[in-house]
Amino acid sequence: MQDKAKSVVRVLIVDDHPVVVSGCRALFASDPSVEIEEAFDAKTGHRAFLQKHPDVTVVDLRLPDLTGFELTRRIRKDNPAARIVMLSVSDDPAFVARAVEMGIQGYVSKSDDPRILAKAIRKVAAGERFVSPRLAEATTFAGAAIKASPLTQMSARELEILRLLGRGDRISEVASELGISYKTVANTTSAPKLGAKSHSDLVRIAVEIDLH
Repeated sequence: MQDKAKSVVRVLIVDDHPVVVSGCRALFASDPSVEIEEAFDAKTGHRAFLQKHPDVTVVDLRLPDLTGFELTRRIRKDNPAARIVMLSVSDDPAFVARAVEMGIQGYVSKSDDPRILAKAIRKVAAGERFVSPRLAEATTFAGAAIKASPLTQMSARELEILRLLGRGDRISEVASELGISYKTVANTTSAPKLGAKSHSDLVRIAVEIDLH
């Protein structure tokens, strides 16, 4: 019985779209060696991670409260060895490159065949890395665009600040949401690497890199 328990792969799906969660469950419906847990936003996903100790966490890039990058940062703060697969509606190679830089072990687009996600989960659970072949090829040939993207110039925390400011939050609201100082947020907004001269510039950058 102990050997059987050890062979079970526990997967946490953090996604606010019920269809995606149902689809993930359906992928492994006939496989008793995979157990699926679910959460619908970053904060409940983080709590579920701490409580359930999943072998693999599948994180939606765009969650209602935080980005998948910020959730990944928080999870990694608690467990640097956490195995994570990023699931995204975006095919932008810069997102893939940013995920790889963060040490995320898997990246799959929601437009990929669902079997690609199943493969990613199994590969990452086995300690390997996996990027959707289609996205891996696109990323290989997008070097210049990736280097120019703010996505690859900013930390996960900076991206989260940009997203919240881009949706219209005030600096004080962002500081409260992320549990950081007003000064930290203000310094990020004026960082030279953003090239933003006004709040409207920040909104434009957030829209351009499609963090919403």
